[in-house]
Amino acid sequence: MATTGSDRPETDFPRGIGAPATRALVAAGYTRLDQLAGVPAAELAALHGVGPKALRVLGEALAERGSALG
Repeated sequence: MATTGSDRPETDFPRGIGAPATRALVAAGYTRLDQLAGVPAAELAALHGVGPKALRVLGEALAERGSALG
């Protein structure tokens, strides 16, 4: 797994989701925003570290790309 200088996993998630949410998503096998398109929000919310703010930011970022959470 590639990391940046700050030991943050290499992803294209918006920085606004926070490090705990990023780590939770990477641990679940997600490293790119487009992988989340169609994934139920409830499934992501069940991951420790992914809260309402992260879901909102991810949803907004997907909407900008013409996609959405499931």
